[in-house]
Amino acid sequence: MLNIGVLVSGGGTNLQAIIDETLAGNINGKVKVVISNKENAYGLERARQNNIDAIFETDEDKIIETLKDRNIDLVVLAGYLKIISPKFVNEFRNKMINIHPSLIPSFCGKGYYGQKVHQGVLDYGVKVTGATVHFVDEGADTGPIIMQETVDVRDDDDVSSLAKRVLHVEHKILKKSISLFCENKLSIHGRRVFINE
Repeated sequence: MLNIGVLVSGGGTNLQAIIDETLAGNINGKVKVVISNKENAYGLERARQNNIDAIFETDEDKIIETLKDRNIDLVVLAGYLKIISPKFVNEFRNKMINIHPSLIPSFCGKGYYGQKVHQGVLDYGVKVTGATVHFVDEGADTGPIIMQETVDVRDDDDVSSLAKRVLHVEHKILKKSISLFCENKLSIHGRRVFINE
């Protein structure tokens, strides 16, 4: 069973989806620690409610030390609104994944986070959006893609309605990606990630 560390900045609905999936035995892993760069992030409360170490920390070196002290095998960025340094990436190369609420490479990178992603989708007028799980590299949303799923953009969508449907897909593919990682079924070849079922 692998040790999972989750980094959050907000409410932690993706975190809750991961916790529920591990408790149900659908992921061969356990969330050992939740770290947030926001002291009042509800994700920390979710961790406490599930008897998981909940830590507020902004110093990246201390975050790395905390993850290593707990022998973390996989770091999940679940709504972590802070750019990860190259040092952090190197410490957990190919062992850190992120969920993003669009179909990368569209509506991603610097400045595209949270509601700004969905507003960008609506402003541009695309017909399809979705969510992406990818490995983290030195760029912003540029790492090898593990999994994507689409969501149709409806004519009557606003940011809230679109975000809600995308979040449903986020939960689904994040849980699946973590499960595949914990079963050692992902392999990276250049920019391509293959699922070895």
